[in-house]
Amino acid sequence: MNVVIIEDEPLTAKNLSRLLKQIEPMAEIIATLDSVTASVKWLQENKQPDLFFMDIQLADGVSFDIFNKVKIESPVIFTTAYNEYAIQAFKVNSVDYLLKPIDKDQLQSAVEKFKKYFGVKNTAVDEQFKSLLENMQNKNTPKFKERFLAHYKGGIIPMPESRTAYFIKDTIIYLVTNDNERLVTDYNTIDEIEEVVNPGNFFRANRQMIIHVQQVDTYKKHDTGKIEVQLKCDRNMRADVSREKANDFVTWLDQ
Repeated sequence: MNVVIIEDEPLTAKNLSRLLKQIEPMAEIIATLDSVTASVKWLQENKQPDLFFMDIQLADGVSFDIFNKVKIESPVIFTTAYNEYAIQAFKVNSVDYLLKPIDKDQLQSAVEKFKKYFGVKNTAVDEQFKSLLENMQNKNTPKFKERFLAHYKGGIIPMPESRTAYFIKDTIIYLVTNDNERLVTDYNTIDEIEEVVNPGNFFRANRQMIIHVQQVDTYKKHDTGKIEVQLKCDRNMRADVSREKANDFVTWLDQ
């Protein structure tokens, strides 16, 4: 069984690959792609696999954009943290889904469903699946959190996205406001926050920090390729963007 994974979070892709190998030792992961652009390019140049795993939300769009650019002829198992309607729809369709964080039992169930319905041959996507994709594109785009719960003066308050300057991990996860107030959250990881924030407004600067676009005051590039970002809420606070993510940062800021 040949598999292509389309997932923009390296840790999630690595975990999916590991679990899949445990369930199907003979499965061969022939490509791991992290964007709509990279996926379209790969599909234009390569034979399609037996099965796709596709994250719905990618850095440069949603995976449904891939279907608009190339013809997908293989079944797909989606991974998602969004869209309850989409989840219900996939339950009655021949294509399954995985809800993040990916669970081994759910993955095994999805793979067994694939083997049952698609088994030996590589079946084309049918009209029902195409209709489902169109419906989800038009009516059920991913919804991102607009408020984040944080501890404040002995209670918990919903902090609007518009007042959220950045998230930072410093042993625990803090939400820092536009007024430079540091509030404790109940999030466990930065990865968890990255899954629910709007990527058009927030950027994962590094392993410890996610910043809001409205908080970017100025930035400068170093000879090493790294970018240093000056934030509006705290003149003494700077966010470092790695050389590998520098181009993505500039593209995000310029959209």
